[in-house]
Amino acid sequence: MTDYKNLILLVIFCIFASAAAIQLFYYLFFYLAVYLKKNGESGRTAQPVSIIICARNEAENLQNFLPSILEQDYPDFEVIVVNDCSDDNSYIILGEFLAKYPHLRISTVNKDPKFTHNKKFAQFIGIKAAKNEILLFTDADCRPESDKWLKTMISHFDEKTSFVLGYGGFNNDKGLLNKYIRYDSFTIALQYLGMAIRMIPYMGVGRNLAYRRSVFFSNKGFGSHNHVVSGDDDLLVNTLATGGNTAVEFSTQAHTRSIPCTEVNKWIIQKKRHLTTAPYYKFRDKLLLTIEPFTRMLFYASFIILLSYTFLWPWVLAVFASRLITQIIVFILNQKKLNEPGLLGYLLFFDIFSPLINSIIYLSNNRSNSGKNKWK
Repeated sequence: MTDYKNLILLVIFCIFASAAAIQLFYYLFFYLAVYLKKNGESGRTAQPVSIIICARNEAENLQNFLPSILEQDYPDFEVIVVNDCSDDNSYIILGEFLAKYPHLRISTVNKDPKFTHNKKFAQFIGIKAAKNEILLFTDADCRPESDKWLKTMISHFDEKTSFVLGYGGFNNDKGLLNKYIRYDSFTIALQYLGMAIRMIPYMGVGRNLAYRRSVFFSNKGFGSHNHVVSGDDDLLVNTLATGGNTAVEFSTQAHTRSIPCTEVNKWIIQKKRHLTTAPYYKFRDKLLLTIEPFTRMLFYASFIILLSYTFLWPWVLAVFASRLITQIIVFILNQKKLNEPGLLGYLLFFDIFSPLINSIIYLSNNRSNSGKNKWK
C-alpha cells in the first residue's frame, strides 16, 4: 500500500514539475518580452488620423476626458464621436465642444424602437464617417496619459503595419475590487502584448487600439463575427492581425486610463460580455490561453497535496520558490514598464484565485447567455 501511495505521489510530483516548467516558459518567453521590448523613436512623417469614440450616455465622461483627446500634440487629426442613442446631456456638451474644436465631428444615432444594436454598429458608423486611412480607437471614459499619445501610437505605421496594439489601464483607486480589476487588466496585457512581440498577436483592447480603415473594409467590416455582441476589438485583431503586420506600443506616454467598475455585479456583467468572444478565437490562441491557467491550477493543487504528505518536500519547495521568484521579478519589472504600482502585495492571492474566478464566470456565461444585446 505504501509503495502504491508513493507511486501516486511521484506521478503528482511529475505533474507539479511539468506545470511549473510550463509556467516558467510563459513568464520568461511571453511576459518578460514586454519588459525587454524597446520602443524606438520613429522619424516617419505624421500621417492624418481619425480618432473614433463611441459614446452612449457618457455626458460626464465626455466633459471630463474629451478635451485631453482633442488637444493632442499632433498636426493633422480629426476626432469622431458617435453619440449612440444617448438620452442624457451628451448632445449639449458635444455641441459646446464643436464650437471650440473645429477638428471635432459628431455622428448621431437616434433611437428606433424597431431596431436594436450593439457597439459594433456605432463603431461601423464612426469608421464609415472617418476621412483618414489610419484609425485610432478609445472609449469615452478613457483619458490619454499625455498629449503625445496620438503621436506615439501612430509612429509605428509604415507600409507593412496594419495594427498597433496599445496599453489601456485603469485608474488606481481604493478597494480590493479596484486592485483586482487592475491586476486582471495588467496580466491580460502581458499576454496580448507579449504574444504579439513573439509574432502571435491574438487580441487588442478598444481602449487603445489603432488599425487601417482599408483593412477593416477588406474584411467586410467585422466579418464572420459581426453577430457576436462583443469583439469589436479583440476578434478583429484575432482574425486579421499577423506577426508581420502588427506592432506594439506601451511607453508610458502612450497609455490610456479608464474608470473601473466600483460594484462587483457590474464588473461581473462586463467580464461576462468580454468572455463571450473567447470561443471565436483561433484554435492556436485558445490553446495557448487555456494552457496557462490550467497548468497554474495544477501547479497549486499538486503543491498542496505534495506538501501535505511531505513528499520530496525539499524539491517541492525548491520548484515552488523558483516559479515564485521568477514571477515576482517579471511582475516587478513590468509593473514599472506599464506604470501599475501597488499590485505586488496581492500577486499570490490573485494568482491563485483568478483562474477559478474566470472559470466560474465563463461557465455561468454559457448557461445564461449573459451579455446578449449589451452595448457596453
